[in-house]
Amino acid sequence: MSKASFPITPELTAIAIAYRNNRMIADDVLPRVPVGKQEFKYTKYDLREGFTVPSTLVGRKSAPNQVEFSGTEVTSSTEDHGLDAPVPNSDIENAAPNQDPLGRAAELVSNLILLDREARTSSTVFSNASYAAGNRTTLSGSSQWSDATSNPIPVITDALDSVVMRPNIGVLGRRTSTWLRRHPKVVKAYNGTAGDEGMVPMQFLADLLELEAIYVGEAKLNIARPGQAANLIRAWGPHAAFIYRDRLADTQNGTTFGFTAQWGGRIGGSQFDGDIGLRGGQRVRVGESVKELITAPDLGYFFENAVAN
Repeated sequence: MSKASFPITPELTAIAIAYRNNRMIADDVLPRVPVGKQEFKYTKYDLREGFTVPSTLVGRKSAPNQVEFSGTEVTSSTEDHGLDAPVPNSDIENAAPNQDPLGRAAELVSNLILLDREARTSSTVFSNASYAAGNRTTLSGSSQWSDATSNPIPVITDALDSVVMRPNIGVLGRRTSTWLRRHPKVVKAYNGTAGDEGMVPMQFLADLLELEAIYVGEAKLNIARPGQAANLIRAWGPHAAFIYRDRLADTQNGTTFGFTAQWGGRIGGSQFDGDIGLRGGQRVRVGESVKELITAPDLGYFFENAVAN
């Protein structure tokens, strides 16, 4: 039996790399950072060292005070995520001139790879465990932003101001975004005294909260068992997260709430499989090696159950 690795083809790799579902936000929330090996190390810094001011006064003959910056080196490793799609040779041979069964299979598999990443990212970012103890709140009843009597703007801005480095992006589930944008007090802030009905533009909400951007999770997942009718749920639930993101941060430098370590690029390839149909076929594979990480839990604030539904 051959021990050669699964054959990677430039054409399918190009399709896998180029494919992007613009309704997914994982790459914006936890940006990808290249790592040199599957096992890698990253540094967690003590935030106190960046805010503790020592005496800088220097006497005429004395030496300046000395400061040291320490960090905890953490070892982690990327995880392989991939899927195969069998394409019968009969489909390939009978395809119309403008059809590419292998390319189409690579696109469909790429979409599922990205959807799985979206689900992993949402479960990480929308988790109390990813935030410092004082940086998370669970809303209920009249305090939820789906209640017209709530007052979300001061609640959010006070929370943002409490974070050691004020968050610069927001991450909202679709229902959270909708309720917040049409909340009477938010609409009134947009309209002045003209009224409290309607829906404010997303950019207005970002400006109101002094954020660089707000990302809204749109992806849906089918949680039905195989053979059952589809049961779709939202990958990004009725929550809200506000985090500090530095796109220039990597495993050694910069401070950011989290990132995604990526070893190599997304790959795509195909291999003959004689057990696919009567005439055999090609087994198309797409995959990537990544790991979503929260590197600075102090740099975010999480509202669980921000809205009721």
